[in-house]
Amino acid sequence: MLSEYDFSGGIRGKHAAAYREGVTVTVHQADGTMEERVYRLPEGAIMLAPDVRSYFPDAETVNRALRILIDLIPASPAKETSP
Repeated sequence: MLSEYDFSGGIRGKHAAAYREGVTVTVHQADGTMEERVYRLPEGAIMLAPDVRSYFPDAETVNRALRILIDLIPASPAKETSP
């Protein structure tokens, strides 16, 4: 980042909720025409909360942690034994 950029008044994640729903952007072309573009998270993409993101910097670490959790989940509910 260049030193003249000042983000001290910015709010992290300000537009995150809107991006999850999809955002429509109008692009004004030099020839006077306008083009609308819709941006959405790709299918299967998950947005991590900022406090979680600091622990999981990339997809590999997220998947590794989830696989560990999956191994801890019983494949089927435990059967109750009668006394």
